[in-house]
Amino acid sequence: MHKKSELEAMSQEELIDIAKNLGIPSPNEDDRMGLIYQIIDEESILSASQKATTTKTPRKRVRVSKKETDRVYSASQGNGENFDMKKKEAARDNKEEATELKNEKTTPVISPELADLPVEAIVEKEMSDNTIEQNAEVLAAPLPKKRGRKSKAEKAALEAAAKLAEEQASVLSDDTNQLPVMDEPITEVPLEILQDIPEQPVETIDDATETEVPEITEKTETEAPSTENFFATDENDFVVVEDIPVIPTEPTMDETYMTYPSQQPDITSHGLADTYSYEASESTPEKEIAFPKISEPTYDFGDILTGEGVLEIMQDGYGFLRSSDYNYLSSPDDIYVSTSQIKLFGLKTGDVVEGPVRPPKPGEKYFPLIRVTKINGCAPSDVRDRVPFEHLTPLFPDEKFKLCKGHNDNLSTRIVDLFAPIGKGQRALLVAQPKTGKTILMKDIANAIAANHPEAYLIMLLIDERPEEVTDMARTVNAEVIASTFDEPAERHVKIAGIVLEKAKRMVECGHDVVIFLDSITRLARAYNTVSPASGKVLSGGVDANALHKPKRFFGAARNIENGGSLTIIATALIDTGSKMDEVIFEEFKGTGNMELQLDRSLSNKRIFPAVNIVASSTRRDDLLHDKQTLDRMWVLRKILADMNPIEAMTFLKDRIEPTKNNEEFLMSMNS
Repeated sequence: MHKKSELEAMSQEELIDIAKNLGIPSPNEDDRMGLIYQIIDEESILSASQKATTTKTPRKRVRVSKKETDRVYSASQGNGENFDMKKKEAARDNKEEATELKNEKTTPVISPELADLPVEAIVEKEMSDNTIEQNAEVLAAPLPKKRGRKSKAEKAALEAAAKLAEEQASVLSDDTNQLPVMDEPITEVPLEILQDIPEQPVETIDDATETEVPEITEKTETEAPSTENFFATDENDFVVVEDIPVIPTEPTMDETYMTYPSQQPDITSHGLADTYSYEASESTPEKEIAFPKISEPTYDFGDILTGEGVLEIMQDGYGFLRSSDYNYLSSPDDIYVSTSQIKLFGLKTGDVVEGPVRPPKPGEKYFPLIRVTKINGCAPSDVRDRVPFEHLTPLFPDEKFKLCKGHNDNLSTRIVDLFAPIGKGQRALLVAQPKTGKTILMKDIANAIAANHPEAYLIMLLIDERPEEVTDMARTVNAEVIASTFDEPAERHVKIAGIVLEKAKRMVECGHDVVIFLDSITRLARAYNTVSPASGKVLSGGVDANALHKPKRFFGAARNIENGGSLTIIATALIDTGSKMDEVIFEEFKGTGNMELQLDRSLSNKRIFPAVNIVASSTRRDDLLHDKQTLDRMWVLRKILADMNPIEAMTFLKDRIEPTKNNEEFLMSMNS
């Protein structure tokens, strides 16, 4: 059978001759490669058909316990099985027939070992070799049959062959449970034939024995433990020859697993998701064995991670919990709230939601909220049926915020507590010129409320203020500081103010007392005027007619709620800044507040603080905040101060209030 490389090296005429010899009906003479492939296909068909005819009735291996016959064995010395001794009797009975067969064959090649032996010994050796050739299928050709009447020797040989077949059947029946059946019989080659076989290159032997060598090796290894038919001989009746080199084949996946059983990790017990690779032995090439990845179970945090934030509902129905650290704007700390949770608990924009969260899974961006434990500090079942803020009943403030503790009180808070008291639900307006100390005054009021009323929730909202004032306010005021400095756009001012107002409304719906300090409402109105669409109607100063609606809505949300809850807003308004817009904004808010505290620039210029214009400052319906005795004495004091200018009134009041310990002692000193 020709190889492809050999055919490619031949000429076109040689290829055509080979094709004709193989009987190819119409060889493709024009296409050289097509002709080569036709020759290879035809030779493969012929080879397969010959192999099928020769292997139709494979003869099984015969194992007979006989002695006294010389054979050629491998280098196992005297421990091998002597097959020649088993077949001596059959060889002697067939001596006459073997002699005739010898005459028909060509003259054999006599080895050097048989050169010195007599003729009879050589004939006997040839007969034994011919008997071996009858058992070999690969190297021996089929013998011709003689016609005519059989001789006595032939009959004796047939009887011996029948007896030999019976012994063979008995031996095979005993060994079937111990030894696997081989596909092909193992033939042992005599020394003379081995000498005549030409040496083949290793590649040819490798190709011819690639599938047979592992089977023979396995057969030999399995036969080794069985010692029933093996015996040791003391005779030196064999010649040591070299074995044909066995080139190991590449192991299969199953063999690799069987080779390293102890190195296979217990993936189930360890729960690992890594890819394992094993080092192959020296006789096998390196190979990596990949195991299926097992996903590592994620740790269940349970209720360990809790999140809290102000809910902002998007247009698509879902929402996020915004963090106050980022002024309620979008940030990496946002927590995702699903639409089903919003509908289930009746959540609204501005609700302070608290609950456990879990880390985001692959493909998720935010920490999702697992469940809701608290809404605005209350149980979810109590908040679900709350009354909306717009439907709550507003009342005049009837409960005053106490700004004085009774000892070591600040002078500013004592004056505000007497002349312009602040109640829960008050809509207070601090009207001030620049550099009059309005920010310091608001800070003192915030600290006083935080110290005397821990139940109130304070929010310091700084709009369009200086960054250093924001830092100072956050460090000195015990309140939540939300700021948008003057370097931020107007859209940011408006968004932050809207979220803070919604948060305050939701807390008031749940019965809390909320106080918002806004600095300043004038700049917030400017921001709303910037972002509002043009309506075509412009007031004096460049203020759009519809721009002040939302700032009024913000300031007008302050109210005292019947049966609990209040929203107090203390805002600052700028005047005398030289801007006509500021004057218009102040005039719009002047009539909306129910408490007004005016600061005078003339007092601050003389370094008289607090620079409060006492005559112009007052609170509507202060009779609901003061007791009758305090109210009567304040009426008398106001009559005295009414004829004085702001500087004289503040100087008169400051000289008499500073020596006293508290406001009650000051009112008692008025009798003297």
